[in-house]
Amino acid sequence: MTSFAPDSIVLTRKLPLWYQVSQSLRASILGRSPRDPLRLPTEEQLAEHYGVSVLTMRQALKELEDEGLISRHRRRGTFIEPDARRGAPVRLLGSVDAIVAQQSGMTTELLDHGKGPVPSDLADHFPDLAEVATYHRLRGDERTGEPTNHARNYVRPELAASVDPEDLVRWPMTKVLRDVAGADISRITDTVEARLADPETARLLQVPLLSPILHYTGVTYDTQGRALDVAVIHYRGDRFSFTVTLDAT
Repeated sequence: MTSFAPDSIVLTRKLPLWYQVSQSLRASILGRSPRDPLRLPTEEQLAEHYGVSVLTMRQALKELEDEGLISRHRRRGTFIEPDARRGAPVRLLGSVDAIVAQQSGMTTELLDHGKGPVPSDLADHFPDLAEVATYHRLRGDERTGEPTNHARNYVRPELAASVDPEDLVRWPMTKVLRDVAGADISRITDTVEARLADPETARLLQVPLLSPILHYTGVTYDTQGRALDVAVIHYRGDRFSFTVTLDAT
């Protein structure tokens, strides 16, 4: 039986090893694709994967078991609880112009762009595509220059043909798709969740490894219900908060 493959992590001595391992494995479990296997590798295999002792690995797994994310069965192994992925999402309504305004007002550096295969965890959004255009940007505070978030966009190739990468230094992707590429945007679905900074995010955002970040996924749809763009953004947890205003009238 194929086992779930957790993400890798670089451990530090600033926090207990079992805690770092449990939080890394927790983030991998909560961020897994529905198609990923539910069975975890053995304690010995996980200990080798993270570079820790079996005793440390056992303590990390107990933490996740107590949280209800995994269950352990004698002779059968350890399994991810499929119903423990995350709570029910909160759905928000707003305008595209409001989203454009929210994304503006930052300095932006285009780190790279090109084409690549559809990531496995985004395949459900692009069922008719094998390849998407990719853009990776680092954004920072206009006043201090301090990095605040880094964003990866996965865009339908036919739209990318009309996107000038230099436009993404000046404007948010939503504005470029709508006003430059002429995309007929009908709605954007946002998901925000708490995660821990992986090595790449920690380096780009200049934060300690495993520090809290906001993980944002925004899916932009056209009037036919097709996903035009999927934005995956990591925000510094010490620079951003997530505020929801509900109109009860």
